[in-house]
Amino acid sequence: MKTVVMLAAVLLGLFSSSQAHMEMKSPPPLRSKFNRFTTDQDYDMTSPLSSGGADFPCKGSLKLLGTSQGQAVAEWTAGQPNSMTITGNTPHSGGSCQASLSFDSGSTWKVIHSYVGECPVMGDSSYQFTLPSDTPAGQALFAWSWFNKVGNREMYMNCAVITIKAAGNSVLGNSSRPNMFVANVGNGCGTTEGLDLKFPNPGPDVDMKSDRTTPPVGQCSN
Repeated sequence: MKTVVMLAAVLLGLFSSSQAHMEMKSPPPLRSKFNRFTTDQDYDMTSPLSSGGADFPCKGSLKLLGTSQGQAVAEWTAGQPNSMTITGNTPHSGGSCQASLSFDSGSTWKVIHSYVGECPVMGDSSYQFTLPSDTPAGQALFAWSWFNKVGNREMYMNCAVITIKAAGNSVLGNSSRPNMFVANVGNGCGTTEGLDLKFPNPGPDVDMKSDRTTPPVGQCSN
């Protein structure tokens, strides 16, 4: 009887950990419970992307662009500081994250800030970044992506629709920023468990909070 109880506890723990991870709270993503325009909520918002990449990018939510659910949830100004908030109760010992922008409905992504180590942490956590001063005006997609330190080799990604106001001349241009790092989604590139991912090309704006990092493995193009 004791063995049955212990097994049930283990299975419950595995089920709970598989159902509760982390998600972006602000800016509120497409299909998120935090998004006031959501009518078709994604109840697996905290889950990782498919290991085969079927729902990359943005967990398959880009079909909502141009609909009432795909309205902009924030207005940012190029060259100005902003932040994103990540929330949840299973940070898998943190890991490494990136903040990225897309101006072509998710076909390509440019990194505006990388965070190596302690991203995310338990509960609500805020991460600061500054939009490049030459960021184009208009509608864009903002993405939080995460590679967990401990657990299955996964990639997490939430995307929000934002509106950007133009600013002055460029100092650190958006167009010259590196592509968003992509791994663990059936693309031949992977990450190593137990160490914080060291992005091959993190861009000029990096928060480094780990001295135990490792590069990706496999055929990684970015």
